Amino acid sequence: MTSLRDIRSAFLDYFARNGHEVVASSPLVPKDDPTLLFTNAGMVQFKNVFTGQEKRANPRAVSSQKCVRAGGKHNDLDNVGYTARHHTFFEMLGNFSFGDYFKAEAIEHAWSLITKDFGLPADKLLATVYAEDDEAAALWKSIAGLPDERIIRIATSDNFWMMGDTGPCGPCSEIFYDHGPDIPGGPPGSPDEDGDRFIEIWNLVFMQFEQQEGGERIALPKPSIDTGMGLERTAAILQGVHNNYEVDLFKALIATSEDVIGAKAQGEALASHRVIADHLRSTSFLLADGVSPSNEGRGYVLRRIMRRAMRHAHLLGAQDPVMHRLVPALVEQMGEAYPELGRAQAAIESTLEAEEERFRRTLGRGLALLDEATRGMKTGDALPGETAFKLYDTYGFPLDLTQDALRARGMTVDEAGFETAMDQQRETARASGFSSGEVAPDAVWAKLRETTGSSDFLGYDSPEGEGALKGIVTGSAPVETLESGQNAELVFDRTPFYGESGGQIGDAGVIEFANGARFVVDDVQKRAGDIHGHVGKLESGSIRLGDAAKLLVDDGRRRRTRSNHSATHLLHRALRDVLGPHVTQKGSYVGPDRLRFDFSHPKALSPDELARIEADVNAVIRQNDAVTTREMSPDDAIKAGALALFGEKYGDTVRVLAMGEDTDSGKPYSVELCGGTHVARTGDIALFKIVAEAAVASGVRRIEALTGEAARLWLENQAGLARTAADAVKSPVADLPARVQALLDDRKQLERQLADAKKKLALGGGAGPADSGPEDVSGVKFIGKVAEGVGGRDLRGLIDEAKAKMGSGVAVFVGVNDGKAALAVGVTEDLTGRFNAVDLVRAGAEAIGGKGGGGRPDFAQAGGPDGGKADAALESIRKAIAG
Repeated sequence: MTSLRDIRSAFLDYFARNGHEVVASSPLVPKDDPTLLFTNAGMVQFKNVFTGQEKRANPRAVSSQKCVRAGGKHNDLDNVGYTARHHTFFEMLGNFSFGDYFKAEAIEHAWSLITKDFGLPADKLLATVYAEDDEAAALWKSIAGLPDERIIRIATSDNFWMMGDTGPCGPCSEIFYDHGPDIPGGPPGSPDEDGDRFIEIWNLVFMQFEQQEGGERIALPKPSIDTGMGLERTAAILQGVHNNYEVDLFKALIATSEDVIGAKAQGEALASHRVIADHLRSTSFLLADGVSPSNEGRGYVLRRIMRRAMRHAHLLGAQDPVMHRLVPALVEQMGEAYPELGRAQAAIESTLEAEEERFRRTLGRGLALLDEATRGMKTGDALPGETAFKLYDTYGFPLDLTQDALRARGMTVDEAGFETAMDQQRETARASGFSSGEVAPDAVWAKLRETTGSSDFLGYDSPEGEGALKGIVTGSAPVETLESGQNAELVFDRTPFYGESGGQIGDAGVIEFANGARFVVDDVQKRAGDIHGHVGKLESGSIRLGDAAKLLVDDGRRRRTRSNHSATHLLHRALRDVLGPHVTQKGSYVGPDRLRFDFSHPKALSPDELARIEADVNAVIRQNDAVTTREMSPDDAIKAGALALFGEKYGDTVRVLAMGEDTDSGKPYSVELCGGTHVARTGDIALFKIVAEAAVASGVRRIEALTGEAARLWLENQAGLARTAADAVKSPVADLPARVQALLDDRKQLERQLADAKKKLALGGGAGPADSGPEDVSGVKFIGKVAEGVGGRDLRGLIDEAKAKMGSGVAVFVGVNDGKAALAVGVTEDLTGRFNAVDLVRAGAEAIGGKGGGGRPDFAQAGGPDGGKADAALESIRKAIAG
């Protein structure tokens, strides 16, 4: 049997032997492409190469690209687990030629690899070509020896690839494997092509045209090759199975799922185990690449995938969170090929566990909502589609779960209404700007970069530098000159200004031109990847392309920013030491005023944890050790212990920043890959102070902190506040905590006394009869009173006392506070067969402007905005009792 590991290695090795550079998979979140939800094909990381905006030293490349299709146009989520080949996560093997070889060599490579190296029988293979591509058809005949009947011409867009409405495009040629006549289905292009007999395993894209606006197609000067082979599909064929979920990787994951959950993968449970195995891959890789579960964008899709898997674990009978317990099996299977999975393992496990605990609480609320929505419905009724969609969208209940729950009650779902609500959500998602189509980056900056080249950054060595003006952009157009008073972005061949990236904001300062002109820089942004756009306004004079200038960074602002940036590295290490290795960076802001650091952690930090983190950072600052940087390859840096950001795509060379000393090991305290600007010695940071800690998303916390003079001023202000508070309570500052606690204890005692007095007043007077005893309502004892100043939390105690006083009867209290009303109804046990407290409280709630209410037959509560109608609420309940 050929394992997925073997197939992946054999593919990469074959093309490496044939002159291709083996390129690591890019992250699942496309870099610098906000229009693309997830990386969904191997060519995504090469888009700029195909369009000519980026050059590569080697015109040939090969990769095994991790892909996710679970949102936008490419959304396979609802099919996963129930079909043989649908996945949310899959690996795409691909070989690429950037203006080097073309159709003949691409076909020859493909045929040689699959028939010789992989050993697939030639008589089981067939190819499709675009109907007009006579060249490809002839090559399949001459190179592979395929007869005409096994070279199928397809006239539709299925065999013509386009990057977008404009840009590179070309015909495709697909390779299919024939599973034989025992499997239903016809060849591609036939009416039965959707059957499972003929399976596409490889698509060769011949990129030979450029689509112009207006519809014209022109030939590319250097045609290119982009291919994609599905690893899971190929493995199924090589392992002699027809279902992707029966290959070695999925067998191992499903076996672990069976052991952990305690349910065999057979019968109806089989699909659930397949869902869990597939979704384990996509969620783990998305988390490793820096995506966090949330309620919008990529995080929303991740949460949907997570909850679908967790729902299936619940259906299989799992009583506790289980997804995190499956991660080690995935790392065992795929960690060698994708080392980022192992590096992020602790963070993946903690996030999955926290999310599953949260979902299980949500699951209970969702089932409660379903119970509430179906109250009053009878057998044969249909749940409104909007309610079913709310369960799906808010609580992660797929439609089939809601249908299953209602089937046992003899009820159905309004599927048409559900689909209408779903369509409305899809329209909202489309309006958010995400799509899975490939859209070219900003054409203005891309074209400008072709003439200017990259900006040479001088800022590591000095806050000053000299450069020549290479580009001027005003609005969205490049110009050759700029006049006084105009806003623009300037591009120089060399600059000491740092462009915003890695969480560090862009520098500010001034640019003084040799002709006397002066440009004020407010911000610096990186454009087209590696050119610096100096954002600002020409304060005086005029300038033109080619002018020489002196570039002066605001050094004080830069120093403060450097201190905050270096402190974030020390904070990251301290967080991992105190909280655990699951902590990973999820975002940051580094400016001259403060630092902000987002990190993965499932719960709030305790005061003791915050104090330990702060103390550890300040201890390294006091070491005053020199900060060192080295340049090396990303792989060498990570092997040397450098901490990389998950989901970041690094170049061939990276800067490795080391700070402080770990006194236990003697090694550097913090070692990270970072291209930002930093202090020369840790002592330059001077002081580190955490000023805030809070949650920002599910499983993500945020720390805000200050350094240096800003930290000192903050501490001085806090001391001033303490002195003011101490003076107000006439206490020395040292005794302030004890004095405040004493005042709080006194207040609590007074509040208890006041609450007791209000209860006694409520029981002894109000809207009842003059003797304060129960009245008779149609033969039923009834106590009904308005309790001024009594809150909803205190009403239950009044109800219990009133029921005990009556022995048998109905008690009602309306608490009125700040004009609002809280209503409570109690029914003694002997009367719950005649009166339901929930029905009675709803009768009263309507009078005070409330809706609904809930509880049990013996006790129920409701609320309303109109406390002035409290007596009317009592009267409504009297009438309900009287019938």
